[in-house]
Amino acid sequence: MEGQPDRLPRLLDELAASKVEVIVAAGYLPVLAAKQRTTIPVVAFNAGDPVRSGLVSSLARPGGSITGISDVSAELTPKRMDLLRQIAPQLRRVAIIWNINDLSMTLRYEASESGAKALGISIQPLPVRTIADFEQAFASILREKSDAVLLVADGFTISNRKLVFDFATAHRMPIMYELDFIVRDGGLISYAPDLEESLDRVAHLVDRILKGTKPAELPFEQPTRFRLAINLKTAKGLGLRVPPALLVAADELIE
Repeated sequence: MEGQPDRLPRLLDELAASKVEVIVAAGYLPVLAAKQRTTIPVVAFNAGDPVRSGLVSSLARPGGSITGISDVSAELTPKRMDLLRQIAPQLRRVAIIWNINDLSMTLRYEASESGAKALGISIQPLPVRTIADFEQAFASILREKSDAVLLVADGFTISNRKLVFDFATAHRMPIMYELDFIVRDGGLISYAPDLEESLDRVAHLVDRILKGTKPAELPFEQPTRFRLAINLKTAKGLGLRVPPALLVAADELIE
C-alpha cells in the first residue's frame, strides 16, 4: 500500500473479488483492515503484538481468521539498546520515533520505552502522523540533545526513511532500525528477526491453510533467529568507530 492506508479498502475488495484463498499481510493496519473487511484467512507478520492490539484472542488460540508471526519487540529492546551503546558509548538518552496512527506501533514504542528505562536509558518520545512531523521531531531531538534514535518500523516510517537518513548524516546521529533492508539502503545498524526465517514460516502457514487447516487452529509463531546488520560506509560517514566485537558479531556488514 506504499504507506497509504486509505488504499486498503479498495485493495481488499479487489482481492475478495479475485477469490484469493489466503492474504499475506505485513503490518498492523493491513491486517486490521483485512480482519474488518473480509473473512479471507490472513497470515500476518511485522504486525506488532497481535494480542495487545486486539487482532487475536491469544497466541496459542488466535480464533477468527488470522494467524502469523508474532512480535517480540519487548525482548529485543535491551539488545538494541546495548548495541547502540556499543557504537555510541556516550549513550544516555534515546529518541524513539513511531507512527502514532498505528496502534500496534504505539504498543511497540511502549515496549521499547519500558525496556530502555530498565537499562537506565532515558527516552524522548516522538510520535509522528505526517511527513511534516518528522522535521518537528528532528528539531526536538537536537533541542533536547538526545544521543541516538530508534526508528519504529511500519509502512509510514519506512516510506520516509530517506528523511531520517538525511537527518542522521547532517547531524552525525546514530540511529537503530528494526529491519535490515533499511541498513542496506543507507541506515547505520539494525537488530531484527531474520526475515528469511519469518517468510519461511509464513509460507508454511499459508501451505497449511491451503491444505485445509483453519487459521484459528494455527498458533502464532515466534521468530527464533535474529540478525545484526551494520553499514560500515554509513558509520564512517557519521564519524563512528565500530568496535571489533560488533564487527565479529555482525551477520552482515555493508561496505
